[in-house]
Amino acid sequence: MAHAPREPQAPHDPIRVALIGCGVVGSSVARLLVDHAEDLAARVGARLELVGIAVRRPERPRPEVPVDAALFTGDAADLVTRADIVVEVVGGLEPARSLILSAMEHGASVVTANKALLAEDGPTLYAAADGLGVDLYYEAAVAGAIPILRPIRESLAGDEVTKVMGVVNGTTNFVLDAMDTTGAGFAETVERAQALGYAEADPTADVEGFDAAAKAAILASLAFHTRVSSADVHREGITEVTAADIAAATQMGSVVKLLAICERVRGADGDAVSVRVHPAMIPRTHPLASVREAYNAVFVEANAAGQLMFYGRGAGGDPTASAVLGDIVAVARHRVAGGRGPNESAYAELPIVDMGSALTRYHISLAVADRPGVLAQVATAFAEHGVSIETVRQQVVSTEGQAHLVVVTHEAPDAALSATVDALAALDTVDEVVSVMRVEGS
Repeated sequence: MAHAPREPQAPHDPIRVALIGCGVVGSSVARLLVDHAEDLAARVGARLELVGIAVRRPERPRPEVPVDAALFTGDAADLVTRADIVVEVVGGLEPARSLILSAMEHGASVVTANKALLAEDGPTLYAAADGLGVDLYYEAAVAGAIPILRPIRESLAGDEVTKVMGVVNGTTNFVLDAMDTTGAGFAETVERAQALGYAEADPTADVEGFDAAAKAAILASLAFHTRVSSADVHREGITEVTAADIAAATQMGSVVKLLAICERVRGADGDAVSVRVHPAMIPRTHPLASVREAYNAVFVEANAAGQLMFYGRGAGGDPTASAVLGDIVAVARHRVAGGRGPNESAYAELPIVDMGSALTRYHISLAVADRPGVLAQVATAFAEHGVSIETVRQQVVSTEGQAHLVVVTHEAPDAALSATVDALAALDTVDEVVSVMRVEGS
């Protein structure tokens, strides 16, 4: 049973803030809390008092964090029991989950940037916050400084969101943008991103789409009032994207982006939810095509509001800390005035469809025998699977006796498109299916 609304905080009492983690984001949060203490107090209606920072090595000097060294502690379990607001920026599943639950049990509201935990086990945290009468805010978990979660959860609460599509991983966007502008290959571009600090030493979570999938799960859960976990998200990374794919996109006036796509789909049995992350070609005229370097952007479509675009820095210490501070202020205001923010909204409980049911388009490059009747065979393979061809283009190739066909389809279920590609590969007149990429946003 949910707790009764919290009573307003006693006048003049400070709000105790505990910080779990002091990496790039955590150190920025601590610095902003100190540097803007007076402004934050005025906005909240009470002073925010940093009562401790939990780190693995509390004895290590941290000159970049302007706080008393005595505030650093290695005992996170104790720290979360003596705060009004616990800010978790350490990441991972454990001990973050246990610390957050303990904080709530001791009456603290929680601000977190932990997308992996929310996508993996959000319902446990939402249920605990609801049952214990505390807030759980997590704006920084998706797209860094960009305010996207609160607008979906609150500003669009009276509307029906039909689609959320975004570039939500800065590392992959930097890589694909650099491949587009320089013509370089994937491996060398990743190395450049690592040298510039845009990619981790092990970039797997980014380039294989795990990071974007976790964010897509959170976005879909909020947008469609349905619990979506990272396991529900179809995920493909960018490791197979080649310079030839980038060039092919350029030829058709498009760019390649790693997209998180969350859709409400209409079916004969009612509405359902489709959530996927994969590289796709989008027209250069689409707003998401102009997202450069390590920036993020999210494109939202709703029945009444129409099309909305949110754009900004998707990562980094200060940008992410900005989102964390916004959540801290919101939660602190609730404690000062009494009450709390909105609970989890999962009332719709829409079914989640698999990738095969998702409607998309394909761009397919084929190396085929250069002789009469080949195009008719190719067209027949599409027709047999119920896939309509939008355009087909033949390119001259240097290999004697071989031609290059580029086919762009109309929208069809992904399962039908995939089956068509398999059928094409089995034709004796098709030497090779050179590349396959989805086309979105047109």
